[in-house]
Amino acid sequence: MASGTLYNKIWDSHVVERLPTGQYQLFIGLHLTHEVTTPQAYDMLAERGLRVAWPERTVATVDHIIPTDDLARPYVDEQAELMMQALEKNTRSFGVRFLDFASGRQGIVHVIGPELGMVHPGMTVACGDSHTATHGAFGTLAFGIGTSQVRDVLASQCLSLDPLRVRRIEMNGALAPGVEPKDVILHIIRRLGVKGGIGYAYEYAGSVIEGMSMEARMTVCNMSIEGGARAGYVNPDETTFAYLEGREHAPVGEAWDAALTHWRSFASDADASYDDVVEMRGEDIEPMVTWGIHPGQSVGVHEPLPDPEAFDEAERPTVERAYAHMGFRPGQKMTEVPIDVCFIGSCTNSRISDLRTAAELARGRRVAEGVKAIVVPGSQAVKKQAEEEGLDRVFSEAGFEWRHAGCSMCLGMNTDKLVGDQVCASTSNRNFIGRQGSPRGRTLLMSPSMAAAAALEGRVSDARTLA
Repeated sequence: MASGTLYNKIWDSHVVERLPTGQYQLFIGLHLTHEVTTPQAYDMLAERGLRVAWPERTVATVDHIIPTDDLARPYVDEQAELMMQALEKNTRSFGVRFLDFASGRQGIVHVIGPELGMVHPGMTVACGDSHTATHGAFGTLAFGIGTSQVRDVLASQCLSLDPLRVRRIEMNGALAPGVEPKDVILHIIRRLGVKGGIGYAYEYAGSVIEGMSMEARMTVCNMSIEGGARAGYVNPDETTFAYLEGREHAPVGEAWDAALTHWRSFASDADASYDDVVEMRGEDIEPMVTWGIHPGQSVGVHEPLPDPEAFDEAERPTVERAYAHMGFRPGQKMTEVPIDVCFIGSCTNSRISDLRTAAELARGRRVAEGVKAIVVPGSQAVKKQAEEEGLDRVFSEAGFEWRHAGCSMCLGMNTDKLVGDQVCASTSNRNFIGRQGSPRGRTLLMSPSMAAAAALEGRVSDARTLA
C-alpha cells in the first residue's frame, strides 16, 4: 500500500470516521456546483427539511447549458432556461453564493475555482462533474461526484468513499517544441488505457510536469478521469504558490505565511512508497490527435492509424466500432482527414494560455473555406483578459467566432452542437459518440495549436509547420 504520498496525507487529515460499510467518511473542504447536477439534490434536501450544512464552503456557477452567442433570457433552449431558473431559486433559498453572469465571475466551474484562488494545496474538493480532477493540479484530492453525492455534501459536507491506490506517473526529459500539455495527457492515456487507472489516484511527477505552468498542469489533471483514475494531482511547489498569491480568495499577510507552511507539508515525501510507478519520457511525445471514440484511441499526428489486429482481442470490438463510426481505415494518416468544425474551449483548454497559443497561429491567417470555427473562453475573466490583449480581434479577423464563456461544444447540452456527421477538431476532453450533440458527429481531440492549425488548413495538420 502507498504511504507518505500527498494522497495519503490529505486522506488521513480529512477522514471523519470509518463507516459500517467499510467506506470512510471524508470531509470536503470546497464544494463547487453548477446547474446540471444540483436540481434533484436540492429537491432531496427540501423534501427532508434539510439545509446546506456549510454554505460558505459551497459555490455555484452556470456553465454547461449557458448559450455562448446570445445570452438573452429566456434562453432559446427551454430545458436550459428551466435549469437556470432552478439554480437561481435554489442558491437563493439555500444561501449559496452564485457566480452568475451579472457577477462578472461566471465561467466553467473548473476554470473559475482556480482563477479566483478558491483551491488550495491540501484541500479536498468535490463537484458534480467528472472533470473535477482538474483541481488536483494544486495539490488537492478532487473528486467528480454524482447527484446523490452532491446531496450528501450539501447536507453534511462529507462524502463516503473507498480508499484508492496511488500510481506515480513520472514524466522526465523534455518536450519537443510544439508539444503541449494536451499531448502529454493523451500520450499517457494511450499508453495506460482508458481503464488503466480504475481504483487509482494518479500522481503526476518528473521534470516535464514540474516544468509546467499551473494552467498546463490543470490540463493534464483534467483528463485523469479519461484514463479511469478517480483523481489526479501534482505536488504543490513554488509554481503553485506563485499562481495563488494575490488572488481573490488566497490568504494575505500573516495568514499567507502560515498557509505556505501548511501547504508545503502536503507534498509527497522523498521516500514515499507507491502501489505502482510508471516512467515515461517527454521526448517520446509528438502532437497527438484522437482517431476513435474514446480518448485512448489516439496517434501522433504523422503516425498511421493502427491495425485492429494489433490490439488485444477484448479491445477489437471497440476498435472496429470506432473505424465504422469515424469512417477511417487502418494505415490512414490523420493529416488526410478534412474537418468541418473547430472548437477551441472546454474545461481542458479554455484558459488564457490556451487562447494565446491558438491566436499565435491564427494571427494574419484565415480559417479555411467551409470550416466553422469558434473560440469559447473558459470564464468571463479569461474573456476580459483576452480582449485586453487583443486576442479577440486576432481570432475575429482570422474568421473565428468569438463567444461568451461556457462549456459550449464540449457536450451537447447547449445550442453549440455538431450537425450530421461533421468532423470537429476539438480541444475538449471526450470524443464519445454523440458527445458533441449529433449521434453521427465525429470528434477529434487535440491541443489548442493543433485545433487552430486544422481550422486554418481545413484538415488535420501538424501545427509545427505553421508556427
